[in-house]
Amino acid sequence: MDVLIDSSFPTQHWHRLDDGRVQCDVCPRYCKLHDGQRGLCFVRAAHNGQIVLTTYGRSSGYCVDPIEKKPLNHFLPGTPILSFGTAGCNLACKFCQNWDISKSREIDTLADAATPELIARAAQQLGCSSVAYTYNDPTVFMEYAIDVAKECHKLDIKSVAVTAGYICDAPRRELYAHMDAANVDLKGFTEDFYHKICGGHLQDVLDTLVYLKNETQVWVEITTLLIPGLNDSDAELHQMTQWGRAHLGPDVPWHFTAFHPDWKMLDRPATPSETLSRARRIAMNNGIRYAYTGNVHDKAGGSTYCHHCGKMLIGRDWYVLSDWNLTPDGDCKFCGTPCAGRFAAQPGHWGAKRMPVRLKDYSL
Repeated sequence: MDVLIDSSFPTQHWHRLDDGRVQCDVCPRYCKLHDGQRGLCFVRAAHNGQIVLTTYGRSSGYCVDPIEKKPLNHFLPGTPILSFGTAGCNLACKFCQNWDISKSREIDTLADAATPELIARAAQQLGCSSVAYTYNDPTVFMEYAIDVAKECHKLDIKSVAVTAGYICDAPRRELYAHMDAANVDLKGFTEDFYHKICGGHLQDVLDTLVYLKNETQVWVEITTLLIPGLNDSDAELHQMTQWGRAHLGPDVPWHFTAFHPDWKMLDRPATPSETLSRARRIAMNNGIRYAYTGNVHDKAGGSTYCHHCGKMLIGRDWYVLSDWNLTPDGDCKFCGTPCAGRFAAQPGHWGAKRMPVRLKDYSL
């Protein structure tokens, strides 16, 4: 096995069992492995009596995106973000939209290699305000993500986790001590959906959301992909958003995005845009101040409005900012009400550009 983990990493999230196996304690799957075996994520493996990360320092690709694509609407709007992931995932969602990366069992998927220092320097040279750990879940490559975040912070570059939130308590605390923002997928609001469709459990994700919102300074936004007939009923949307308002407060932005048939779920139709608009209305009626539609062209559903006076604060046409009515302090220009978020004095102007990059073109 080609082990690429940084052996100096101080914390071990695994322990040895009496039968000779090693248990991975990063996520609630608690994979129990004999030497040479890999966990369900395929990238954490038992090697010489310990759990190692086999993808440290290698990525499935790098791209500069608009930060709104993560999606984050209240964290440095309009700015470019350097996005990268590795391979593997610790959930088994039948509808995975990034299955070629997250479900990969081929090491060739890891197309580019880079040290944490090189990623941070490349982000700086590319003019990015932040780096996103995305495409697959940073939970499964947390050691690499943490080391990259440390180097980014040295250059005043923020770190963003795009995650399903399926992680145990101790590694969660360690990972998010180094993150500045997170978009968490809340995939549904029933244990049945999580168990049968995602291969996981709902409560662990809710625990992550509550921890991030109430015990950290991480800026949090939520995404829910709505699948016709599975998680898009009025009843479930009411329960989900009522829970969010009660446990996370009114200011956590919520993105409702459209499903398209993919991976192992080709028998469901794509999500109608009206479903997203209906979910947005339900969320706002339940006290969620910032609810959005995504993956569809809906300027009204993608824009930010003052929860007090109702005026448009940030206009968005897809990923392009069309209006900016925030003061340098992040308040509504019309009535002075603060808008929740992490805003620069002026918006960025990256627009909708998507720019793939090869890190070998950048140097320390």
